[in-house]
Amino acid sequence: MAAVSHGAPLAPLTTMRVGGPADTLVTAVTADEVVDAVRAADSAGTPLLVLSGGSNLVIADEGFRGTVVRIATKGVRVESQDDERVVVTVAAGEVWDEVVARAVASGWSGIEALSGIPGLTGATPVQNVGAYGQEVAQTITRVLAWDRQEHRQVTFDNAQCEFTYRHSLFKQSGRHVVLEVTFELGRGGLSAPVAYADLARQLGVEQGERVPLAAAREAVLVQRGNRGMVLDEGDHDTWSCGSFFTNPILPTTQMDALVERAAQRLGPDGPVPPIFPAGDGRSKTSAAWLIDKAGFGKGHRMPGPAALSTKHTLAVTNRGSATAADVAALAREVRDGVREAFGVALVNEPVFVGHEL
Repeated sequence: MAAVSHGAPLAPLTTMRVGGPADTLVTAVTADEVVDAVRAADSAGTPLLVLSGGSNLVIADEGFRGTVVRIATKGVRVESQDDERVVVTVAAGEVWDEVVARAVASGWSGIEALSGIPGLTGATPVQNVGAYGQEVAQTITRVLAWDRQEHRQVTFDNAQCEFTYRHSLFKQSGRHVVLEVTFELGRGGLSAPVAYADLARQLGVEQGERVPLAAAREAVLVQRGNRGMVLDEGDHDTWSCGSFFTNPILPTTQMDALVERAAQRLGPDGPVPPIFPAGDGRSKTSAAWLIDKAGFGKGHRMPGPAALSTKHTLAVTNRGSATAADVAALAREVRDGVREAFGVALVNEPVFVGHEL
């Protein structure tokens, strides 16, 4: 039977470590317990928050007036495999980095560049988690979820998940609660082609080459560690939601306007925004670049209580005593400053619960 507590603090259950208590906290260790807890809250008309690893939430200081269902399910099972591929189904409550570590140790490729990302497996399709040229949309074949409207379990194939950059069908509303995720991974011990330039340089290979899985994972962990993106209790640079803003994807006219604004602000011979093709006549640029060039460097607002990471401008961090209001105020300052400097509206990646940016 699921464990139930009242007035439970939520801050320790998030990587940002802010937010007030929950009226009711239900910790569900099986899929049936998840479904039962969600159905009970919905039947009673009680506000519901589904809590995964807490790595993508900024919960208000007032807490959550309703029921929080904490996903703590476990299980990894191999559905099928041959010489080239393996199909693996993972419970939503499995710690994501442990799943990646197991895949690397087993010689399964396709998620090794997602090493070190905090949170649980069930959250990965919601956000279409990605890093260093990989995203889970490349390997997810099926998602099993509870449909809160139709009161039944439903299965989505990859196309039905409607994956886009850091987005999916599941993020659009709270209708579906992810129970299991199925991945199709490669076999053979070598990574997927290395797609990220910095990672390729660190590994001493060209982009597109493959390397041993363990080497790829180690290099990613080093890269993330250098940016304060690997959780460490003693390092306040990691008390964050990781990248706080998504990289803007702009139509050509807006990208041209950004380049012109940058030249006006930084000089005709100054640095220019990084531009990457994003398809459909659009391009992607770097949120970190925009933040830095708008005047918000590493460690902005140190010593806090909330400040930008001393290692990476894209992370809003809790220096130890920040409130949710402190975090929101800093994020708002950065967002508004970038808009004023470059005319680009940054979009926050974490979900705000009980307050808004």
